[in-house]
Amino acid sequence: MSTADARLGSADQRIEVVVVPVSDVERAKEFYGRLGWRSDAVPAWAPPGGVQLTPPGSACSVQFGEHLTPAPPGSATAILVVSDIEAARDALLAAGVEVDEIFHIGPQGRIPGLDPGRGSYRSQASFRDPDGNTWRLQEITSRLPGRVDPAPASYSSVTELASALRRAETAHGEHEKRTGEPDADWPTWYATYMIAEQAGTELPT
Repeated sequence: MSTADARLGSADQRIEVVVVPVSDVERAKEFYGRLGWRSDAVPAWAPPGGVQLTPPGSACSVQFGEHLTPAPPGSATAILVVSDIEAARDALLAAGVEVDEIFHIGPQGRIPGLDPGRGSYRSQASFRDPDGNTWRLQEITSRLPGRVDPAPASYSSVTELASALRRAETAHGEHEKRTGEPDADWPTWYATYMIAEQAGTELPT
């Protein structure tokens, strides 16, 4: 690895904004607003009429507007990570968005319904905005090794934290069944489980 490559690898490079090609800015703004996406201030350098919104819990925003991208409207595809795909799909349906049925990925490809073990990266569902840009929901509760920095766990919303606590509670119940005795230090076990789950390291048993 060259010295330049090493310097680049050690510098944070966070995705800030993704441009979504749309044909009607106001229509797109109304649609994404119904999803609960936050309307942000647009940077001064952006062309007039541009819009920026951010999904709940996301560090990356989307922008759309005239002259932002030469891509044709409806050509974008992106993934939205959720901790509970059933709850996320229900919320979208309640907002009047058409969402495909949930499916999961098996050895032979796509299979209707949730992944039986609720494995991370497996359960998915898709919806489209008025222009046809595709957003794919993907349920992720624990990351593959190397997909996150080895830093303390963090949760971007109450819903995400609550889901993590419920998973820890379920796993801790199985832990107590295996040991045959109550665990008085359950907070430490929960914390160990939740940090390992988010970092993609070995879970406690």
